[in-house]
Amino acid sequence: MSVTRQQILILHLAQPDLETRTIAWALYDGSKSKDELQMQTGDSMVPPYDSVLDAMRDGWNVIQLPTMPVFLSGHEFEQGHLPYEYVLERKVTVE
Repeated sequence: MSVTRQQILILHLAQPDLETRTIAWALYDGSKSKDELQMQTGDSMVPPYDSVLDAMRDGWNVIQLPTMPVFLSGHEFEQGHLPYEYVLERKVTVE
């Protein structure tokens, strides 16, 4: 019997444009068993997709867009979290 499971892909882009290059990522794969590695972080030099638009073309659905950061005067160059985070999901069939 086959069942459907969810995969979540988080892509951080260099800019808010959906075609901008991916600079960080994480993959949570609900189709794998508990014994298998569940999350793949950006532990390689090559991201799974070059951009959000490339992931969409491969069947991923965007479920969250980033809130645009507010840069206060005098604080424009402070370090913080990566501001352009997109959350995507897709359903896969597991036998």
